[in-house]
Amino acid sequence: MNQSGSKFVVYAALAGNLAIAASKLAAATFTGSSAMFTEAIHSLVDTGNQGLILYGLRRAARPADETHPFGHGLELYFWSFVVALLIFAFGGAFAIYEGVEKIRHPQPIDSAWVNVVVIAVSIVFEGLSFGVARREMRARFTGIPLWTAMRRSKDPSTFAVLLEDGAALAGLVIALGGVAVSGYLGEPRADGIASVGIGALLIGTAFVLGRETRSLLTGESASPALLDRAREIIAADPCVVRIDDLRSLQLGPACVLLAVTLDISRDLTADEQRGTITNLRATVQAGLPVVAHLYLRLAEQVPAGTHREKAAAA
Repeated sequence: MNQSGSKFVVYAALAGNLAIAASKLAAATFTGSSAMFTEAIHSLVDTGNQGLILYGLRRAARPADETHPFGHGLELYFWSFVVALLIFAFGGAFAIYEGVEKIRHPQPIDSAWVNVVVIAVSIVFEGLSFGVARREMRARFTGIPLWTAMRRSKDPSTFAVLLEDGAALAGLVIALGGVAVSGYLGEPRADGIASVGIGALLIGTAFVLGRETRSLLTGESASPALLDRAREIIAADPCVVRIDDLRSLQLGPACVLLAVTLDISRDLTADEQRGTITNLRATVQAGLPVVAHLYLRLAEQVPAGTHREKAAAA
């Protein structure tokens, strides 16, 4: 897993959101647009979110210690979950509140063209940030639809930015519609309706991000592709009779715990069995560097006839 690539995605999103938030806030203050003010808060929240993800990346990179023998990789998942909560609370809920207030007390937008220009520029910058995150995701999951890649990704520093930027682009389109209808067609309530629509979009984004990070935070298995590859490597050893059980735990974007129960040839001496286990451990970790913790356990030895009966029954 390319952590430098993940950080670059986050830094690109942070820089873009900070510049966009300042321009949106200035435009909202000048024109009085509720949708633009909502978008400014959205960009400020996204900027803070990227800061939290960078903090999570730094915390997750700390080495293992006595209190965290498997490392601190899960911290990134925790901070990504906090990001989802912030999007929901400070992004979505505030946007809906602001929109409802504007619908109840509509006010005309002054100089709507200012908002249109700022939104157009914001779409360009958000599109560039989205493109960086999309390219990073494509580099890791070639030939897979983008939504499927996000579902399979174990790195929230990339898929969180991708979700946020995608929501930001959609929100800008909604804001543009609200500003245009309010400023040029004389219907000020459209500005509030757009703000409510942006809020609903953010709540949906927070729900998806929260669901994905919750799964990782509570003990998600490694990807099926990694498990299949681990089985292939182990089964290729001529001393391995069969694999009884293979379990995994994703401990971070680039850290997997793998526990395998297997049966090896009973014709081997004790020293040869230990040598086989040592070789298997080296082979698996060489072929799958992401497997940071590997536990190999020999299945309970039973009489040969029993093995044959089980095989026949299978």
